[in-house]
Amino acid sequence: MYKFWISLKKEYYLLINDKTGLTLMFLMPLLLVLIITIIQDSAFKVVNENKITLLIANHDKGEHGAELVSMLGSSGMFDVSEGDAYSPEDLDRMVSSGKVLTGLYIAEDFSEKLDLKSLEFSQSVISNMGFGEEVSGEKVALPSIKFFNDAALQDNYVYSIINVIYTHLNVIEISRMVEGLYQEMGYEEIPEDVASGLLSQKIEIERYRSEESRPIPNSTQHNVPAWTIFAMFFMVISLGTNLVQEKASGSFLRLKAMPSGFALVMMSKQLVYMLVGALQVIFIFSVGSFLFPALNLPPLSLGETNLGGLLLVVFVSAFSAVSYSLMLGSLSKTQEQSNGFGAISVIIFAAIGGVWVPTFVMPDYMKLLSQLSPLHWCLEAFYVLFLRDGDWRSLLKPLYILVVFSLICQLITYLKLARDKVI
Repeated sequence: MYKFWISLKKEYYLLINDKTGLTLMFLMPLLLVLIITIIQDSAFKVVNENKITLLIANHDKGEHGAELVSMLGSSGMFDVSEGDAYSPEDLDRMVSSGKVLTGLYIAEDFSEKLDLKSLEFSQSVISNMGFGEEVSGEKVALPSIKFFNDAALQDNYVYSIINVIYTHLNVIEISRMVEGLYQEMGYEEIPEDVASGLLSQKIEIERYRSEESRPIPNSTQHNVPAWTIFAMFFMVISLGTNLVQEKASGSFLRLKAMPSGFALVMMSKQLVYMLVGALQVIFIFSVGSFLFPALNLPPLSLGETNLGGLLLVVFVSAFSAVSYSLMLGSLSKTQEQSNGFGAISVIIFAAIGGVWVPTFVMPDYMKLLSQLSPLHWCLEAFYVLFLRDGDWRSLLKPLYILVVFSLICQLITYLKLARDKVI
């Protein structure tokens, strides 16, 4: 036990003297998680909440304009704000400058033209049924509204927005047409059961979600674990260099002549750096929980997260990062090789694994490629914790893959050191 304690102290002193490695493992991910979360937050809100800013200039003197504004606001798709004083030119200028994403201009005669058009339609129906005189004369002009959108919005998304507006317009128009028909037939007002039925008679669409599907994470749920994992794997700079230095300096050969076993040395290295991984989780998760709300970002709320699952995921993720670092350190002949290949490989793993760009927005072939990255499976395990309440069945697959990956790295490390007669 004393030998193990001395070995741990040796690794601790090597670690705290590695200022570059400590900076990469703690300061760099802190800056990245702050910057990337701030940048991505609005994009995640559009994906998750499906809301988009809509500035409405309602100049309508009737009731239908206000009715349309109310329906759009309650649709759940828009974050509606009103500005009665804006002209079409004002809306165009604000949308073009990026102040708002979309704008809607409702003209003064919107209700008037809608009522006249509905009346014309009602009279035409009554006439065709043989209960009234034939309608003649000039057709009433259709009411129109002007829609403005930021050029950055994709066309398919713009068409979706316009279709939603059309849907609400149709509800208003049909209601007014039915009212007109009853008025033409001598009713002073539309019967209450018919009026309520106009809005309630619609087919319900049940949203189906299979067991394999999952909700999309918000910017904090994605970025905090993603950059924590990135920081864990970046310990390859410190741990890989540590191993290369000991090989080059002959430390391993001197250790072989000592009564303590080589396994004791490797265990102390792994234990120290797995504790570093745990500290990284505590540090970055604390930032997400306490600092993010002050920056008006979604806080990282662990809530009723499976504590046992969380500890296991942190342990397996840290073990994977340590195993990968040891493997690269054993395969590298110089510090330059270890640092260069280690940093580049971790960046590539992060890029394809969904750390920078979440996998749910990737094309299918990139989603398939992402499964080659150990960072992807670490992130998947954290997704299970945050989005599936730490369901053990869902955790099995990513944890199994990470354990297999770690054991392969450990085996390669042992075989390489044995071949070099270091152990």
